[in-house]
This record gives sequence, C-alpha cells and structure tokens, in this order.
Amino acid sequence: MTLQDVAQEVAQDAEALPQEKTFSFLELLASGGVGGIIVIAILSVLFIAALYIYFERLFAIKAASKTDANFMYQIKDHVANGNIEGAKVRCAQENSPVARLTAKGISRIGSPLEDINTAIENAGRLEVYKLEKNVSVLATIAGAAPMIGFLGTVIGMVLAFHELASSSGQAEMGSLAEGIYTAMTTTVAGLIVGIVAYIGYNHLVVKTDKVVHQMEATAVDFLDLLNEPV
Repeated sequence: MTLQDVAQEVAQDAEALPQEKTFSFLELLASGGVGGIIVIAILSVLFIAALYIYFERLFAIKAASKTDANFMYQIKDHVANGNIEGAKVRCAQENSPVARLTAKGISRIGSPLEDINTAIENAGRLEVYKLEKNVSVLATIAGAAPMIGFLGTVIGMVLAFHELASSSGQAEMGSLAEGIYTAMTTTVAGLIVGIVAYIGYNHLVVKTDKVVHQMEATAVDFLDLLNEPV
C-alpha cells in the first residue's frame, strides 16, 4: 500500500466520522417545539418586566433618598424664628419624602403633638406606598418564573413519553429530543428569571428600608424641635 492510498483511507475515515453539531443560544431555545417556545416567550416577557420594574424603582428610590444635609437645620431656624411660611417654602423646594413629611408636620403646628405625630405617620404611610409601588410585582415574578419553567419541564417530559408510547417503546433518541429540549431549556430559563427578579426585589427592599429609616429619623427630629423649650 502506497502512502497515497493511506492518505485516501484516512480522508475517507474522517468524512465517515459524525460531525459535531453546534447550537446557538436562540436555536437551543427554539428547539423545544411549540410548547417550549410559548413558555420561553412568557418567561421573556416576565424578564423584561422584572428589569423594567427594578430599574424604574431603583432610580425613583435613589431620587427619594437625596436630601440636603442642611435641610433640617434650615427648617429648625425657620421654625425657631416663627417663619412658618419660609419653612413651608423650603420643604416645597426640597421635594422629597423627608421634605413632604416635614411639610405635613409644619402645616399642623399649633395642634396638639399627638395630632401632629398622627399626621406625620399617615403621610409616612403614603410615602412608603409610593416607594414600594410595583415592588410586589417583582416578588411575584421571582416566585412565578421558576414554576412556569417547571411547567415547561412537565410539558416537555409529557411530549417525550407520548412519543415513546406512540412508537411502542421503539422511539429513537432523535424523536425524543424535542420534548427533552423543552424540559431542559424552560427549567433553565425559569430559574434565571426567578433568580434575577429575587435579587432585584431584595435589593429594592434594602434601598427602601434606608429611605424609611431616613423619614423616621426626620420625624423624630421634627417632633423634638416642637418639644424644645422656647
């Protein structure tokens, strides 16, 4: 056998070897059949909604937490000098939850301290409600996305076993691939969406708690100001 014959045999053997098939990420998602595509589409919508809610709330909470460090000192000066209108104007200029709580307390000056405290608490509840707007939706997505992914897993396994039963147990692996792909890809997608939403939710909760603490500290400072002897 000549060297040329050996080279030809090696080339033929190489052509006979099965070629490795590669998938792009989108092809992998689309390979799960109609059921898998529907579940992936739902999870994609939830993922986009989770990202939108997270960033919208994050920017809103950051804006709410920005308060001039000298704000309360200026309010104290106005109130101590009897310039109630000047204190109201300063609160309007600040336009933050802390300023709105202080403005509510200033508008009640002259009333009993218990009434002022109640007014501030009611205003605080409204501000917290504004800060937590749509955050509960993010928590719902964090819990629902993995379950939707598991639903896709069940659908995929049902498809796989249905194919197996239809072929009297003689189905080839290729015919089972669609159901298996549906099961695997939807599980992964559901977990990814759930994890992202869960982390985003907890981060927003921490940020909101900081603003709430800031409002509580401001309310205490304002009530202490009213309790100071003239």
